[in-house]
Amino acid sequence: MPLLRKPYLIFLGEVTLKSDAKTGFGLRDWCPDDVIGQWALPAGTVSLDLPVLSPADAAARGAGSLLIGVAAVGGTLPERWIPTLVQALDAGLDIVSGLHTRLEQHPALAAAAARTGARLINVRHSDRSFPTGTGLRRGGQRVLTVGTDCALGKKYTALALTRALRARGVKASFRATGQTGIMIAGEGVAIDAVVADFIAGAAETLSPANEPDHWDVIEGQGALFHPAFAGVTLGLLHGSQPDAIVLCHDPSRTTIEDYPHIPLPTLHEAIRRYVEAARLTNPAVRCVGVAINSSTLGDAAWAAYREQVIADLGLPVCDPLRGGVDAIAQTLLA
Repeated sequence: MPLLRKPYLIFLGEVTLKSDAKTGFGLRDWCPDDVIGQWALPAGTVSLDLPVLSPADAAARGAGSLLIGVAAVGGTLPERWIPTLVQALDAGLDIVSGLHTRLEQHPALAAAAARTGARLINVRHSDRSFPTGTGLRRGGQRVLTVGTDCALGKKYTALALTRALRARGVKASFRATGQTGIMIAGEGVAIDAVVADFIAGAAETLSPANEPDHWDVIEGQGALFHPAFAGVTLGLLHGSQPDAIVLCHDPSRTTIEDYPHIPLPTLHEAIRRYVEAARLTNPAVRCVGVAINSSTLGDAAWAAYREQVIADLGLPVCDPLRGGVDAIAQTLLA
């Protein structure tokens, strides 16, 4: 992946759900020094609480790239975004996209980039080829974040756990598997853009053999219970061969987001099914904790919910943004 020009202006399109802007929130929360402001279309209602800057204003303040901060379902690039992206290119900004649609497929963008010399960077697409998975054990240790649904904290949990392990003096590497994680880490593999037969092999390549005391903290994708994205989750699970998993959950959801006819499993059932699936390539896998996105709960409700889940599961329960994940790190290393 080419070196990205910073700082970024985050483009939010016209999103109305915070979960659709998870790329923007991820960049704001985990590399705030790289973000200069936000820009959205009039219909957009989501804010990152950053300065609102037009592409021209951002370029005048030293921005290097307009980064698309939206992870829309299907990963397509709406035609109505094109005029704004052309404005950014005309202002001298590179366009950085994590969408499935390649930027250069749009003639107006390709022409503007050729005219201005600005770059079109597709983070989700790799020129690398990957092998099929082998299922063979390799050195080092691995923990994978998994979820009851999409867009509820798997990336945040992996980043927080990596930080917690390093604070304890443990050798740990964050392994990015999605466009936002790759933008934060500067490297990784967008697993959902890999041809299905090679997902497990790509996951093996992402977390290669390492020293016995080194932990790879692998960002999870999708959910086993998702009618569209379960295949990505399963391939990543098998190729990662995790020694441990951390289940991520949002208690405000009762069904898969955008799929109201698909109910979420109980936490007991989710852990059981993830462990069962992971045992294909690592029979010794264990669940070491539950990470909760408690953003919809007040302090008292969060405390009560946390204690109830601890009592039900006998596992540490944390919110990465509300107290950290030290308890999970301690269980992982026990």
